[in-house]
Amino acid sequence: MNEDVDFPQPSQVDDLANRLFFRLYQSANLLHKTGTKALDDTHITTQQWAVVGALARQGYEQGIAVGELTKFLLVSRQNLSGVLARLERDELIERVVSPHDSRSRLIRLTKRGRHLWRTDMSDRISRFYDEALAGFSTTDKIHAIHYFDKILTNLKQIEQDQGES
Repeated sequence: MNEDVDFPQPSQVDDLANRLFFRLYQSANLLHKTGTKALDDTHITTQQWAVVGALARQGYEQGIAVGELTKFLLVSRQNLSGVLARLERDELIERVVSPHDSRSRLIRLTKRGRHLWRTDMSDRISRFYDEALAGFSTTDKIHAIHYFDKILTNLKQIEQDQGES
């Protein structure tokens, strides 16, 4: 083992964790600000973009239950309901009866919502991603996803543990 390696002291480790999470916080704030601005003339916010993008995924043409959507987006039902109401008001989504259970409603994109996603939003979002990830190689992106997935897994475990107490 190499004895020349300087391991961080515990206080430095805490500082590294703080810096990492603060960068995540800053990045999330800038994502909301710059992402919303990238879609400015479509009047779509990043929260709405996440919902429309989730509903535009292959296999979800018939819709998704609100509970499933909250789990996928990792948001509360309360936070999602306001976003859904605005998208419904703007006729980008609709609530339909589930073909499997007539008591259940599904959320799906309307024809207008699908059109907006295909013709305008997806191109703008792709350009935004290209700008935001400028200088990232494919390997960099894969590594970033790997590390974000590790943090996400740990945070989900913390959430689960907190729910049990």
